[in-house]
Amino acid sequence: MKKIGFLSFGHWTPSPQSQTRSAADALLQSIDLAVAAEELGADGAYFRIHHFARQLASPFPLLAAVGAKTSRIEIGTAVIDMRYENPLYMAEDAGAADLIAGGRLQLGISRGSPEQVIDGWRHFGYAPAEGETDADMGRRHAEVLLDVLRGEGFAQPNPRPMFPNPPGLLRLEPHSESLRGRIWWGAGSNATAAWAAKLGMNLQSSTLKDDESGLPFHVQQADQIRVFREAWKAAGHKREPRVSVSRSIFALVDDRDRAYFGHGNQGEDKIGFIDDKTRAIFGRSYAAEPDALIKELAQDEAVAEADTLLLTVPNQLGVDYNAHVIEAILTHIAPALGWR
Repeated sequence: MKKIGFLSFGHWTPSPQSQTRSAADALLQSIDLAVAAEELGADGAYFRIHHFARQLASPFPLLAAVGAKTSRIEIGTAVIDMRYENPLYMAEDAGAADLIAGGRLQLGISRGSPEQVIDGWRHFGYAPAEGETDADMGRRHAEVLLDVLRGEGFAQPNPRPMFPNPPGLLRLEPHSESLRGRIWWGAGSNATAAWAAKLGMNLQSSTLKDDESGLPFHVQQADQIRVFREAWKAAGHKREPRVSVSRSIFALVDDRDRAYFGHGNQGEDKIGFIDDKTRAIFGRSYAAEPDALIKELAQDEAVAEADTLLLTVPNQLGVDYNAHVIEAILTHIAPALGWR
C-alpha cells in the first residue's frame, strides 16, 4: 500500500446530534480536515459529490480552497457524476483548481449512481441522445473531458479578437499540462474497469460493485482490479496506472471508538439493488482492536491489490474526531499494510 487518504461524503444535517449542521459547516470542516490530515502525514483528501442532497455538491471551489490551504496532500474526488457535467466548463474549473494546488488534483469521475431525484441531470440541462442511456451520456461526457484535457487547440479564433491570440486553433484555458494523467474512473463493473483502462484513466473502486460472481466483495473487487490492469497492459499505455479502493475502517483505541463503532454489526457483505436490474454487493466495514484489525485486513484481497486506500470518514462526528480516526489508522494499522 503506497498511499492512504480519507474520503468524505460531506453529510450535514441540522440535528443537534451532528457536528456538521449546515452546508457552510460541511465545506469549512472539509478544508480543516484536509489540513489536519496533511499534518498527520496522510496522502490524500478526497470528496464524494452528490446533487440535490445535504452533502458536498459543487467540488471545484472546495478543491481550490483545499489546494490553497495545503502544500503536499493529494486532493481529489471520488466521484463526480458526469451525467451532470458540461465537460468543457469542467475542464476549465479543474485546470484552475489544479494550478492553484500545484498539480495535486486527482479527479475521480464516473457515470454516476442513483441520485436523490428522478433524472436529476435533466434539471441541469442534459439529456441522453437518441439511442443513449443516461450512463452512455455520462461516459460520453467523460470522453469529451479527456479529449479537451490534452490541451490541443480545437476552436477557430476570431479574426478580430479583443486581445491578441497565439497562432493556430485555440484550446481551453487555464490548462494544466499533467492533469490528463490524473483522471480516475469509478467503475462499478469489470467491463467499465476495462473501458477506463483502455482510455488511460486510473481506477477507483468503491465499497460497492455489481455482483458478477456471487463471491465475497473483496474477491470480486480484486478480480476487477486484475481485469483493469490486464486491459491497461493490452492498451499499451506507457505509464503505470493507479488503483484505489475505499473502506470503512475504525481502529478501536479509546472509549469513543468503542462507543461509536464497537458493536460488531458491520462485519458482513450485503446484497442490494442499485436500480431495477443491477444486483450489487456492498463491502463490509471493519472495526476492531488494532491487532485484530490488522489480521482481518490481511485477508482483504482488494486492499492487497490496490496501491491507494481511501478511508471513508463519519464527517458529522467533527474534525477533531475524524482526525483521530485517521491518525489511529496511520499509527496502528498502516505500517502492517506496507505503507511507508
